Amino acid sequence: MDGVLADLVMAAHFGYLLYVVIGGFVAWRWPRSMVAHVMAIAWAGFAVLFGWDCPLTILENDLRRRAGEPGLSPGGFIRTYLTGHLYPEERLGLVRFGVALVVALSWVGFVLLVRSRRRRAPQPGRAHAADGKTVADHLTR
Repeated sequence: MDGVLADLVMAAHFGYLLYVVIGGFVAWRWPRSMVAHVMAIAWAGFAVLFGWDCPLTILENDLRRRAGEPGLSPGGFIRTYLTGHLYPEERLGLVRFGVALVVALSWVGFVLLVRSRRRRAPQPGRAHAADGKTVADHLTR
């Protein structure tokens, strides 16, 4: 049973990492999710900067050992499942830069979308048709 639980924790960890990378794009559709994405980025950033062990790594390690399996490699989850498998170890810095760039682009896009939506929102004091457009919008069609 512990081995199955360890596999579930591993899957959750992959999900978390995927959310770290694409969560800003998810917020384009669901803006309120940006708070969760900022928290996920903050945790990931602090973990990388200060070498903190992720609680999911600790839990998976414990479950694997209780199941009689070897634990994760000393580098933790990333080193065990990603580094050397999805990208060469010497490219880790480049991969981190790429992830940061994707996150930054998603956040810039988020800000631009929020501003655009605010500009298009009905403004008090202007006459609006049932579809939310102003009378002037309909006349200029």
